[in-house]
Amino acid sequence: MSLSAENKPIHTILLDASPILLNTPSISTLTATCNTLVTTSAVISEIKGEEARNRFETLYKPFIEIHTPKPESINATDIEVLALAYELECERNGGDWRLRSVPGQKRVNGAPPKKEEQLAIVQADDAPSVADTTRDAAGTAGEDKRLEETTEGLRAATLESAVLGQQPQEESVPLQAKDEVEEILKPEVDGVPELEEDNLADSDDGWITPLNIKRRKAKDEGAADTKDQPQKTLQVATMTGDFAMQNVLLQMNLNLLSTKSCKRITNIKQTIFRCHACFQTTRDMSKQFCPRCGKPTLTRVTCTTNDKGEVKLHLKANYQWNNRGNVYSVPKPTAGTANQKWKGPKSGGGQSGWGNDLILTEDQKEYQRAVKGQQRSRQKDLMDEDSLPGILTGQRSSAGRIQVGAGKSINSRKR
Repeated sequence: MSLSAENKPIHTILLDASPILLNTPSISTLTATCNTLVTTSAVISEIKGEEARNRFETLYKPFIEIHTPKPESINATDIEVLALAYELECERNGGDWRLRSVPGQKRVNGAPPKKEEQLAIVQADDAPSVADTTRDAAGTAGEDKRLEETTEGLRAATLESAVLGQQPQEESVPLQAKDEVEEILKPEVDGVPELEEDNLADSDDGWITPLNIKRRKAKDEGAADTKDQPQKTLQVATMTGDFAMQNVLLQMNLNLLSTKSCKRITNIKQTIFRCHACFQTTRDMSKQFCPRCGKPTLTRVTCTTNDKGEVKLHLKANYQWNNRGNVYSVPKPTAGTANQKWKGPKSGGGQSGWGNDLILTEDQKEYQRAVKGQQRSRQKDLMDEDSLPGILTGQRSSAGRIQVGAGKSINSRKR
C-alpha cells in the first residue's frame, strides 16, 4: 500500500444510487477521500437515465468494485446496501464488536479483538526491569538534588543583587541550570493561550456568502466537524440520500457520509410537523390537520436523530402563536349546500354566498372534495396539445395548500 493510500481518511466507501445520479460529490473527491469504492449490482440497475448512465460508464465504473452480499439477506436494493455495509464492516474490523444488534441498544456489542500473544509481548516490553528501575530512581534523585542546589544559588544571587541595587550576574548560573529553573519558576499565567488576530477579527458566520455556503450546508446536514480532531481512518463508510437508510445506519453504528461535503454524519436533520395545541408530531408533510386533536395547528419544526435513535426537537425561542383570523362569525348552514343540490334563489352562507365552502375540519365533504379536485388537476396528460403551462394561461396556485378557515383577512371587503 502506498503512502498516499495510508493517509486517506476512509478506506472503503459504499455508494447508493443517489450520489451517482446527482454526481455529488464528484468522482475526484471520492477517490481522494477513500481507497476503494464499492456498490451492488442492484444499485447500478437503478441508473436508467441516459446522461447518468453515460457518466457512470465513463467516470465511476473504472473505480467502483461491484460486490454482492450473501444470499441470506433480502433481495431489495436498500437491504442489499445495508447488508453489504455490515459485511464489509465486520470484514475490515474483525467482527461486529463496534456495532449494535438491537434497536435502542445503548452500548456496542463488545470490545476490540486483541490477540493474547501480542498483548503479552506488549506487556513484557512495557514492564521495566529491576536494574532499570534502580538506575532511574538514582538518576532522578541526583537530578532533583542538583536542581535544588542551583535554585538556591540563583535565589541567593538575586537577593544579593537586589540589596546592592545591581542586576544579577547571569554568568554565575550555568545555561542548562538556568533553563531548568526558569521552567520551574515560570508563572501559571503564561499557560493562558494568547489571543490570535483571527479571533479578534470580525466573524462572518452570521452571513451566508458564496465562500461559506458549502460549509453551512454541511453544518445543517449534520456533518461532524473534525478540524480539531486527530486524523483517523474509517474502515468502511456508506453514502446515501435515503433518510430511512441513514437512520438504520446510524442506529447500527455504521459510518455514514454526507453526499455534499463527504464528511461523517453523526446526526440526521429532518423537518416534521408538530401540533401547537396537543404537541403531537407527524412526519407526513401533506397533513393540514393534527392526527390527534384534529385542529389546523400544525407547525413546521426541525428535528435531529443521533446514532442511538434519540429524536430531539429544535423549537423556536419565545414563539407566539398568531391568533389573527381566529374570531369570526360562521354562517348558518343551509340544507342541500354541502352536496351542491340546493337550487334556491340563494346559494346559502352569508353575503354573496360567503362561507358556503368554509373548511374547518378534515372530515368535511368540502375538504375531501377539494383534495380530490387538487389531485385531479395535477394529473395532466403530457400528450395533450391543448394543455398549456400556468405561466402562459395566468393561472396561479396556492402552493398546493387548501385554505382552512376564513383566512387571515376575514374583515376585508367580500365581493
